[in-house]
Amino acid sequence: MRAVATAHHNRSLEEFEKVLAQYKTELTGDPIIETHLNDLYNSMLENNLCRIIEPFSCVEIAHLAHLIKLPAKVVEDKLSKMILDRKFVGILDQGAGCLMVYDEAKTDPMYGSTKETIEHMGKVVDLLYKKASKLS
Repeated sequence: MRAVATAHHNRSLEEFEKVLAQYKTELTGDPIIETHLNDLYNSMLENNLCRIIEPFSCVEIAHLAHLIKLPAKVVEDKLSKMILDRKFVGILDQGAGCLMVYDEAKTDPMYGSTKETIEHMGKVVDLLYKKASKLS
């Protein structure tokens, strides 16, 4: 467990994988510990990927895989999951083999109040329609 804690403290996925391989029987024997270790690994992978892609607007997946020292397919799968989970805003261009990262779209504060006003106006129109239909 100390080795796992050290790998987590160092934020090293490579070290974490070595520890898991070295102490496989002790760590994977208990399903609860195995679940927590998988969650910890996924969390570390997401944090490392977010930190690596932060300075880029467009980066090749192969380059990310080289930087993080994992297979490109694993990195691509994790990036697609992170995009779907809205961990960051981006597009995977599989034809070009790159990731395009976008800044988060900021919502205009006027949007909420405008939407509310339109909803109220819709209710008013519905009430006026009901009153007009009673007159006929």
